[in-house]
Amino acid sequence: MPAGSGARLALVAFLLALTLCNTALAQKSGGILKIYHRDSPASMSVLEEARLSTSMPMMPVFNNLVLYDQHVAQNSRDSIVPDLAESWSTSGDGTRLTFKLRRGVKWHDGKPFTAADVKCTWDLLQGMATAKLRLNPRRAWYSNVEQVVAEADDTAVFVLKRRQPALIALLASGYAPVYPCHVPPQEMRTHPVGTGPFKFVEFKPNESIKLVKNPDYWKPKRPYLDGIEFTIVQNRSTAILAFSTGKFDLTWPFDVALPLLKDIKTQAPDAVCQAASMNASRNLDVNRDKPPFDNPDIRRALALSLDRKAFNDILDEGQGGIGGAMLPPPDGVWGLPPEMLKALPGYGPDIEKNRADARAIMEKHGYGRDRRLAVKVSARNIPIARDPAVILIDQLKTIYIDGELELAESAVWFPKLAKRDYTIALGLGASGVDDPDQQFYQNYACGSELNVTGYCNKEIEALFDRQSMETDQQKRRELVWDIDQRLQRDDARPIIFYNNAATCWQPSVKGLTIMVNSIYNGWRMEDVWLDR
Repeated sequence: MPAGSGARLALVAFLLALTLCNTALAQKSGGILKIYHRDSPASMSVLEEARLSTSMPMMPVFNNLVLYDQHVAQNSRDSIVPDLAESWSTSGDGTRLTFKLRRGVKWHDGKPFTAADVKCTWDLLQGMATAKLRLNPRRAWYSNVEQVVAEADDTAVFVLKRRQPALIALLASGYAPVYPCHVPPQEMRTHPVGTGPFKFVEFKPNESIKLVKNPDYWKPKRPYLDGIEFTIVQNRSTAILAFSTGKFDLTWPFDVALPLLKDIKTQAPDAVCQAASMNASRNLDVNRDKPPFDNPDIRRALALSLDRKAFNDILDEGQGGIGGAMLPPPDGVWGLPPEMLKALPGYGPDIEKNRADARAIMEKHGYGRDRRLAVKVSARNIPIARDPAVILIDQLKTIYIDGELELAESAVWFPKLAKRDYTIALGLGASGVDDPDQQFYQNYACGSELNVTGYCNKEIEALFDRQSMETDQQKRRELVWDIDQRLQRDDARPIIFYNNAATCWQPSVKGLTIMVNSIYNGWRMEDVWLDR
């Protein structure tokens, strides 16, 4: 070692230690994080709801077995970290996933957390428990789980029907919290009990949701915040103005449409804003049981009428994504390459030819300028659904369809779709996980509660299982691309475009990472702090 090298190394080590120490000291405890909420959720039960309106404010209340690293923007299996499980292992044949659980964790009411709670949670999700969930939108996620066994207080085993490497990715979603055995589902709707960094205080419909710091959180020195308050402001312009004047620390996630960013930058130039695709698509949902849309020709005409670029240009200033069932790259891990996408029906650049073909189909079935088809187009009553629904209605006019906008409040929107109480809908298809197992089984598998169009193709469903079992990632990707192309050719659930929008926060908000390929997984908030 050259002379003086040891002294220099010691100095570098000292400066590094000092930097780390100062970084730790910089994180301040205290303060209430204030966020505006865009609508009033139906309940506080994450397992029973299918919208960010519940899952985002409740994610700080719960823990998962495993979790996507809250400081890595792109969710992948490489970013999964322990949560209630200290470690996990898979049997040689891939049919047993064993979790070693943390000891000493307590529910917010003081009762101990054990493997029995893990078993109770997945018994609920699979419909095997005596108690029942009112709605069960993600039951299809766990169709391959034979049973969950509590082998000991600190050991839970998922016994699978077949190998499923991606199950761990589903368990890491914000949509996969562990529920307590001793609190019935009806109480979890109004006063949820978790093990997370924050305790639930109250939910006042159309007013607010309040959380308070859990002083007995199992993770030392977390959380930093004293609490989180969500104020429900359903008018987006009012909410963004309130954020710009400093009333709120954080906007609702991805609620800032790209054209509105200019307003925020003018009114609050110090605000930090980040835009991302968030894996949220706008879909043309068609009820296949209602004539004339029980006819595949008419459904093909609908798909051919879409001008995806126009949606993207108008709503996202051309920055949104065009894709199939899986989020397109670069944010998405599994999306179709552009050359494959352009070859699919309705995705080519010649919109007028597509619409001429659609009109020919409609005319073949008796429709035309003198015999137009009147239909209600349903949409959720929030701006990100209303605005594209208006554009959809305008585009449908080009193929002899006159749409009338029908709005539904968020609290009744999912039940309305699940009961297929609609004809055509502008669907919002945000994905809980950027993984084919979630997307395919949830939205396209026969009988899934979130397969709101009623699409069912057993031949393609067999391919879902094949890709799910594949351990070679490149082979799996090729299978996924094949499935995605088949779904689009089947007009299973035409994807219009992937929304790109922004989340903004005041410069005093620290420790927050915005996820780019799922809207649901980045809101644990245990590392967020306020520098003020």
